[in-house]
Amino acid sequence: MQQLMRADEAHGRKSLLSKRFEDFCAVTTDSPRPPPRRTFSLALGGPQLKGLLWQILVVGMALAIIAFLWSNTVHNLSARRISTGFAFLGREAGMPIADSLLSYSPKDTYFWAFVVGIANTLRVAVIGIVLATILGTLIGISRLSANWLLSRLAAVYVEVLRDIPLLLQLLFWYVLMQALPAARAAWRPIDGIFLSNRGLILPSIPIGEGQLGVLGAAALGALVFYIIRRALIAQQMRDGKPRAAWPFALGLIVVLPALVSWQLGVRWTIAWPELRGFNFVGGLTLAPEYFALLIALVTYTSAFIAEIVRSGIQSVPRGQWDAANALGLRRSFMLRQIILPQALRVIVPPMTSQYLNLTKNSSLAVAIGYQDVVSIANTTLNQTGQAIEAIALIMAVFLTISLSISFFMNWYNARIALVER
Repeated sequence: MQQLMRADEAHGRKSLLSKRFEDFCAVTTDSPRPPPRRTFSLALGGPQLKGLLWQILVVGMALAIIAFLWSNTVHNLSARRISTGFAFLGREAGMPIADSLLSYSPKDTYFWAFVVGIANTLRVAVIGIVLATILGTLIGISRLSANWLLSRLAAVYVEVLRDIPLLLQLLFWYVLMQALPAARAAWRPIDGIFLSNRGLILPSIPIGEGQLGVLGAAALGALVFYIIRRALIAQQMRDGKPRAAWPFALGLIVVLPALVSWQLGVRWTIAWPELRGFNFVGGLTLAPEYFALLIALVTYTSAFIAEIVRSGIQSVPRGQWDAANALGLRRSFMLRQIILPQALRVIVPPMTSQYLNLTKNSSLAVAIGYQDVVSIANTTLNQTGQAIEAIALIMAVFLTISLSISFFMNWYNARIALVER
């Protein structure tokens, strides 16, 4: 009897709790509570106040240190009667620059000399990045080749060049260029190409205003074709009907520049190098310093890029290879259309670091006398005594170039990233 009474009491309590819970749900459903507001509490001794005070303290200390160093530097320079500022950039440089991409004479200003040095640095960095990417990709693919000899040669290339310091490789190539025969006994591997201790001499096409206009028309046509091609692909994705893109490519990239060239009356000629006296006249001359620097940077960086490409390809699941083989696809088509697009998501981030390393390693040009921005800044420093300003300019130039490369590669990495649907 007592057990029945206890059971009835328990059942009553449950019914009462259920009713109260239903009433509470009805109230909260009819009039929902507003979400709690986030307030920034600066209560005495609160964690937010402490964090804010620590940040203010750290920033204040950093500013105080910078102000102290700046005032101390200015005081010491003025005590030694050393002028400060960048007014020296407007003075006549008086320094010769043997190999320059832009026109230059010693009567130009220090500012223009720095511009020429930046152009020489970019000339090495941009061409080096392109060549190192092509060579490193080929060697990385060769390391995964089924041909035993080819894969072993690629492995030896990577291991040897990665383990020798870049400066030693640079000096090796420069000494090798100096050991080549003189201009009169220059090597001639192909008709019109000469290799001697004066550098590599190649045929060239003179570029004037008319030629630049034609090249601009070709670039504009390529851009328009890219937009049209993306539109054709989007239409094919909607209705499944393939549309030929080659007529647009022919008209925009070939016919349009040809019409511009005919309208402007541009004459395209080839300047062939000729030996006159003790040197070559005409053509494009790659100085020994520039050629040695380019070879050293390309071969050294391509060894690292090869490992990045190899690891990126091996990161693609084996099932992708098996599926492509089951469809009977050629290995070249498989790599180009299936494997490499997926491997790029692994390849691009470390590749950015190698591009930055190649750009910064170009400053070793000062060891062999190639006049890049570092070499010109050193000469300016010795002539004017503006050490802080010259070093600041070098830092600003390399920081700008490196940030530009990082920005472009980060944009490209975000573009090819996987998008979840």
